Amino acid sequence: MTNIGAIIIGATGGIGAGLFESLKDHDGFGTVLGLSRHSAPAIDILDEASIAAAAEHVRQSGITPTLIIVATGILHKDGRGPEKSIRELDADWMVENYRLNAVAPALIAKHFLPLMPRTGRTCFAALSARVGSISDNRLGGWHSYRASKAALNMLIRNLSIEWQRKNPEAIIVGLHPGTVETGLSAPFKGNPEHERFTPVKAASQLLDVLQGLEADDSGLVFAYDGHMVAP
Repeated sequence: MTNIGAIIIGATGGIGAGLFESLKDHDGFGTVLGLSRHSAPAIDILDEASIAAAAEHVRQSGITPTLIIVATGILHKDGRGPEKSIRELDADWMVENYRLNAVAPALIAKHFLPLMPRTGRTCFAALSARVGSISDNRLGGWHSYRASKAALNMLIRNLSIEWQRKNPEAIIVGLHPGTVETGLSAPFKGNPEHERFTPVKAASQLLDVLQGLEADDSGLVFAYDGHMVAP
């Protein structure tokens, strides 16, 4: 009997933990696997060998994932955060944003997408952000974060085109969770324009969005309210 599963990568982060908890008792999955640096197996998303090993563990476990969500990313770290001006650009910080926000999800897709069925509805999603939209950018700033999320959105589009040749019912999308009460958003609590969600509420909203998507939606980015984010 096929063990249909869901996999959350980044399951110890705020949104990732919310997604994992929300899915644990879901009737549609025989197994819900949460992967992180502290799981068994552990996964280091900056190390392709670690990603490949985790994917191989899933394959050998006999889990057939029909839902994979990459709930990882970086906005600030060790006192560094989104740039307010081009004067603040730093090459190493830009590269770190790209590695965590774009390269890591792409490598996860490289090793985990082949585990998914080639027939029937499947869904691979990665946390993105509305600020990665080029046409919706009205404020500027946040150069490294915006650019890395825009790169992720392009990768999602590319992956969707390639993978629908293998499974026409596959859905590959980005998800904008909104502002969530996590460590990632903690330094930005003062912005009164942003409605804030608990991780559990954010997870519930994102799962509702995924539930309503169809194959024609593949390659796009959707916000927590179900609306498409402009490219």
